[in-house]
This record gives sequence, structure tokens and C-alpha cells, in this order.
Amino acid sequence: MKLQRHGTLACLALTATLALSACGSDNDEPASGASGPAANCATGTLNAQGSSAQKNAMDEWIKAYQQKCAGARINYEPSGSGAGIQAFVAGTADFAGSDSALKEEEQPQADGRCVGGAAINLPMVIGPVAIAYNVAGVDDLRLTPATLAKVFAGKVTRWDDPAIKADNPGVTLPSTAVNAVHRSDSSGTTDNFTDFLSRTAASDWTFGKAKEWKAPGGTGAAKSDGMASAIKGQDGTIGYVEWSYAENGGLRTAKVGNGAGEFAELTAESAGRTVAAAEVVGQGDDLKMKIDYNTREAGAYPIVLVTYEIVCAKGLAADKLPLVKGFLGHAVSTTGQADLTELGYAPLPESVRAKVEAAVANLA
Repeated sequence: MKLQRHGTLACLALTATLALSACGSDNDEPASGASGPAANCATGTLNAQGSSAQKNAMDEWIKAYQQKCAGARINYEPSGSGAGIQAFVAGTADFAGSDSALKEEEQPQADGRCVGGAAINLPMVIGPVAIAYNVAGVDDLRLTPATLAKVFAGKVTRWDDPAIKADNPGVTLPSTAVNAVHRSDSSGTTDNFTDFLSRTAASDWTFGKAKEWKAPGGTGAAKSDGMASAIKGQDGTIGYVEWSYAENGGLRTAKVGNGAGEFAELTAESAGRTVAAAEVVGQGDDLKMKIDYNTREAGAYPIVLVTYEIVCAKGLAADKLPLVKGFLGHAVSTTGQADLTELGYAPLPESVRAKVEAAVANLA
């Protein structure tokens, strides 16, 4: 199963048609068998925090960059998207990771952090959101958006509920109680998941879109690793978690109904189909994206989030600027993106990657 997934990831990396990007010195030996130029090395220390969904990606990039660049130290705290934005605004984080772009009401404070400039959203990690579950005897679960909305709204309380049965004809479902787990902290993953429910199952999900969980009932768990542990720890549990955490935790994941009327399995290829249809709605170097959760693309897995690095377009401290550009430049390079394919992430499509790379080069 692992080899099959890695093969799919490799195929997605190829279909992204990644081109070589220009960097600094020539002593790099890229990972994943790719050939490409070296990281643009700088020295100093960066402190960043935010999205826990991108922690595994950040760990990989930090390890690779620090191995190539003596004198560079990057610290990333997976404190959650909301906490990361707060730290960025307060000036205690050099950049923030967030599973959703800055909201209209957050933008002025973030801009105020940037002397003579504005804060921009740079998509860096594509992280499909898995519907992970732990139900004894159920190995192949299918759920429509409407059923998911009922489950997480507390309207479906047993696994043999008629709504779940209708999605899974011929499958023997137990009468086990449903334990729906949600994020207890402010989370961009929650923001994306509730946005998905709001746009695909509005009649069943009446709690809107937000980083904080609004629906009553259920069980709260902090951060992505807490979600994965909670799902794994109790029979009858279901939750939403970034795919890499589901993979690392050995969790089963459900097939989810899409706009084409199919039940799509979560793979890098199926997630890539949804991302390919996303629209860039930001201006200039602000690359905020809009995901179409109702995509009718055949085979598309519909619950996909894009994790952004939020950073000042201008106004970065002189002693931080080279290292911010060097590290984020490595992350968005073809090598940096290819290195993620073994971790449960999908590489940025080349059309997006090239824009992010250019925006990083423009940081000042």
C-alpha cells in the first residue's frame, strides 16, 4: 500500500511538470533523485510558527536547508494557524504558517507589522484534508458531504444510521456510537473543513465557516497530532486531519463525494485535480487562492487545503531578509516541493510554484 501511494505521488510530481529554478551556489545534492541547483544560503536565526498541518513539511525543509547552509537556524513552532498569525502581528514570528489566507479583518493588523509594505499570502504546502476514522470491521467507508455535515453537526449518532447506510450499500455497519472529533484550538484546517461543509451541504451545516469550532457536541483535540491520536485511540471515532498525519498514524480514510457525484479516494493525484482548478484571487505577489469544493472534475478529491506562509512583502529587518528569502526560496524550489511527496503532501502545480518563487525573490 505504501509503495502504491508513493508511486501515485511520484506521478503527480511528474504531471506538475516542475522546471529547474535558479538559486545560489552549486554544491547542492537534491533529495528524491531530482537534479537541481543549490539553496541560496544565508546565516542567522528565524523564528516562525503557526499551522500544525505543515509541521512535517517544515521539518523536512528545515533539515535540508540547515544541512546545506552552515550558520542558518530556523525554528518552527506548530502552534496552530490562529496563534501563528497573532505571533506574526506581535512581531515574535518572522513569518507565520496558516491553513487559510489572511481574512479581511486580519489584514490591517498584519500590514501594520510590515514597515512600508503589506503582508502577503504565499501558498507553499498542498495538504489534502483526510476524513479519518476508526470503526471496527469497516475498511472501506464512503461519505457524501451531506452525511459528513450531519455527523459533525451531531445529527448522526450511530454508525448504522440510515444516512451512513445509504452511502455504503451492502456494507455491514455496527451500532457503535459516533464520536466526532474536532480541533479545540483555532485552526486553519477547521476553517477549510467548515468552508467545505458550508459550500457543499448548506442545508445540513448551519454553523458557518470559522477557525474556531462552532457546532455543539463532539470531542475537542488540540492540533493535528492531537486529532490523529484521538481518532486512533477510540473505536467509533471520526475526524478531519491533514493527510500526512493520517498516513503517519496509520489511520483509515473515507472516500468523499464530489461535485461529479463520485466517491473519490484520497490520493495525491485526486487532490491535485482539485488544486489544478483553484483560482488565484490575490493581487500582485499576494497569491491567495480560492478552492472550488464543488469541483465537477472527474476523480477529484474535494477537501484540499493550501497552507500559506504569511510574510511581509516589504519591511523585513535587514538581518532577517536574506535568510527569509533563502529558506522560503528553498521551500518553493522544485527540489523543496519534490521532497514532500513522501510525506503525504502534493507538490504545487508549476503554474503556482513559479509565481510563489517570483514573489519570494521580490521580498524586500
